[in-house]
Amino acid sequence: MSLDSAQQDSNDKMPLRQNVKDNALPGYSVQPLEKKWRAGVLGATGLVGQRIVKLLSNHPWFELTEVAASERSSGKRYSEAVRWHLDGPIPENARDLIVKGLDPTLDCDFVFAALDSSVAGTAEEDFARAGYPVVSNSKNHRMDAYVPLLIPEVNAAHLEAIPTQQKKCGYDHGFIVTNPNCSTAGLVLVLKPLADAFGLEKVFVVTLQAVSGAGYPGVATLDIQGNVIPFISGEEEKMETEPQKLLGKWDGSRFVDAGVGLTAHCNRVPVLDGHLECVSIGLKKIASLREVQEALRTFEVDAELAALPSALRHPIVVLDEENRPQPRRDVDAGAGMAAVVGRVRECPLLDVKLTLLSHNLVRGAAGAAVMNAELLAARGFFKSRVDQSQSVEESVSK
Repeated sequence: MSLDSAQQDSNDKMPLRQNVKDNALPGYSVQPLEKKWRAGVLGATGLVGQRIVKLLSNHPWFELTEVAASERSSGKRYSEAVRWHLDGPIPENARDLIVKGLDPTLDCDFVFAALDSSVAGTAEEDFARAGYPVVSNSKNHRMDAYVPLLIPEVNAAHLEAIPTQQKKCGYDHGFIVTNPNCSTAGLVLVLKPLADAFGLEKVFVVTLQAVSGAGYPGVATLDIQGNVIPFISGEEEKMETEPQKLLGKWDGSRFVDAGVGLTAHCNRVPVLDGHLECVSIGLKKIASLREVQEALRTFEVDAELAALPSALRHPIVVLDEENRPQPRRDVDAGAGMAAVVGRVRECPLLDVKLTLLSHNLVRGAAGAAVMNAELLAARGFFKSRVDQSQSVEESVSK
């Protein structure tokens, strides 16, 4: 698939019913719901929070109704509290929203959490306990026993763990679902079709990670300009553990790891957006390079997932040029939701090696969270908090 095809794929959506619970059925066009789900964003002033705010500005299913951040921003209009780093102006639907604190009393049906890990763990639990579905980008609960770590194209079945999570944690309508680390996201999306077709034994990965992955203000200019920093705190540990859960199974009571041998070396490089990864892979079955390339090129999501507004029918783009992918040229493939693969070749140490690129703030963060929320909505996991409040009031009056 060419990059032009990937961009077309991002706009060529599978059809969708007005009732999103039935969206696994083809034959309907994607269009806004009669009544959108009301979304809040925790950590709305940060880089990932800003990306989520922007993605929600014209979303066909979700409406941004609340923004929340630290106490120093609380009480200000969003346009006054945020230092906007993205191209284009602050979306009109967000400019005049008053920034709230992290108290779980927001006027919304669910929340996106883009909080610093120092506060994310407790805040996400508080919101889940108060009845809010929490769609998290933070690391705190990714490896929790009953919390789905989700890439819809990889392990949508892991959402079956939510009722167990609610029971074990004492949540009512609330729960927590997370997306993986930004460098894990692109890697596992590419590994998925190879795991299905040939099985995986070993993975060796070296990452070249963009500075935007460090947030703002991030890495000091004098440290990164003309330099490579061969250490990112906690990154290698995440890359070596998260894929085990993502590629593993939910057996009805617990997550069972995939058992893949995996080692990672993570480096920060002076690139703005886009994590490049050099990967060597050991397969369980013998496969030719043509078979590997075909498995990647033809990887296609099912009708339910393709109907999600943020999803791509073919989320992996394979390039034939010997010097691609490149962050400057390829990071926005599929509106930033594609994983771009190139240099598929034999590996003298394992079986096959390749280079992959993914947008760390879209596929690896904000876009991933929005797509996770879309899948949750499509499967009926969201409830209107207005309807819940009315039901409680009616019960009390009786």
